[in-house]
Amino acid sequence: MRASPIKAMIYVVDDDSDVLGSLQFLLETDGFDVRTFKSGAALLGDEASDGADCFVIDYKMPSMNGLDLVRCLRDREISAPVILITGHLDEQLSERAANAGVRYVLHKPLLDESLVGHIRGALEKGTCH
Repeated sequence: MRASPIKAMIYVVDDDSDVLGSLQFLLETDGFDVRTFKSGAALLGDEASDGADCFVIDYKMPSMNGLDLVRCLRDREISAPVILITGHLDEQLSERAANAGVRYVLHKPLLDESLVGHIRGALEKGTCH
């Protein structure tokens, strides 16, 4: 009997419960293990915050935006790849995100299979930069 493959653990951080639920469903349907967090503080307060194989983090959140959260993760030497999602693209966001250690920036309304493909690509490439 063959052992079942280990599922990648994806941590999703978004202040919108509907988005969290949708992303959790999408990713679990595609075979990932998923943990969700409603804020950067909730993720950082979780003792297992370094257990992710990949992070999917919303950019616009109250209190701490996604880039600030990524910087906190990197300060903790958590090097798992990060995919930043946003409904508010601006011209400088991709550059600022890359400087913070983000692998990809995706526009929220177009996530579905694109997100899954980017997660798989990030997992294949490994840690940030």
